[in-house]
Amino acid sequence: MQPHKIASREEWLEARKALMAHEKEFTRSRDRLSEERRALPWVRVDKTYVFDGAAGRKTLADLFDGRHQLVVQHFMFAPDWNEGCKSCSFWADQFDRMIPHLSARDTTLVAVSRAPSHKLEAFKARMGWSFDWLSSANTDFNFDYAVSFKPDEINSSAKIYNFGTSEFSVEEAPGISAFYRDEAGTVFHTYSCFARGLDMMNAAYQYLDLTPLGRHEEGLSYPMAWVRLHDQYEPGSGPADCCNS
Repeated sequence: MQPHKIASREEWLEARKALMAHEKEFTRSRDRLSEERRALPWVRVDKTYVFDGAAGRKTLADLFDGRHQLVVQHFMFAPDWNEGCKSCSFWADQFDRMIPHLSARDTTLVAVSRAPSHKLEAFKARMGWSFDWLSSANTDFNFDYAVSFKPDEINSSAKIYNFGTSEFSVEEAPGISAFYRDEAGTVFHTYSCFARGLDMMNAAYQYLDLTPLGRHEEGLSYPMAWVRLHDQYEPGSGPADCCNS
């Protein structure tokens, strides 16, 4: 960490108030963005998707669990992988305590991956998670919502990810999609986001952004190179060691 300016309490308060003006501007901008997001047109989901889970087979409509809104976390876990993506797991570690609050606002949250259900359940048990996690292995769901790619797509170096704005070098990618189910049972796709669009749903990142070191990802081979499955961190590892190296 570079030497930092040290100020009196009065100087700090003046600087903090100046920053607060920018924070308020950002908050108002974020509110406007959220309004624009909610105003997006919807797309009727006419295709039938059937997912496999611990409770048996479920359609996309079934995943709402009687609620009107559904959020799907597209979790990177290919059929031949032995464990889920460590970065997706970083997000998933925060799901269980959030789900009751989402349910209270008529919203269901589930994870969906292409790995078979028995692999998902085994990894979920290892991680100590309880949220619903469904396999889309027998459907086109992941491909239709642009989070899984065929080998020829990857090898073509085409911009196949994040609405055609970037390449992706592996078969699975992260994302989040939102759906609405009306009183007649019709399901609509209302929103999807990928890449840095997922940042705001990671509470740990938001806390790190408040600290002097922030995410402390500069100089890494890629930003999330430091992330591990939560049962793989070594005692004593982390930013303190980085600062002393």
